[in-house]
Amino acid sequence: QVQLVESGGGVVQAGGSLRLSCAASGSRFTIIRMDWYRQAPGKQRELVGGITSGGRINYADSVEGRFTVSRDNAKSTVYLQMNTLKPEDTAVYYCSALNSVNRRFWGQGTQVTVSS
Repeated sequence: QVQLVESGGGVVQAGGSLRLSCAASGSRFTIIRMDWYRQAPGKQRELVGGITSGGRINYADSVEGRFTVSRDNAKSTVYLQMNTLKPEDTAVYYCSALNSVNRRFWGQGTQVTVSS
């Protein structure tokens, strides 16, 4: 079982920045990928960006150039730096981990609200 604890959400004005953190612990198997997802009211959960164990990073088109995924292996923590935030970025953001036996785990989610 993997425990994921997110932090860093909040309320920010459009154009502002926030950084989310996700600390992982308790994994029996190798975590091969860490992702950030988000879910806005009335919408499906969508992938925002992620990083593989090899350091490969990918982003959704809607956040490319504004959001940055990074990690600190020593702290088993993944970050999502969000810049130039827009009202449409308002959502609950979830951290997710995929392990080497193809099991996915989810954090509890953290609310990000961008006011116009």
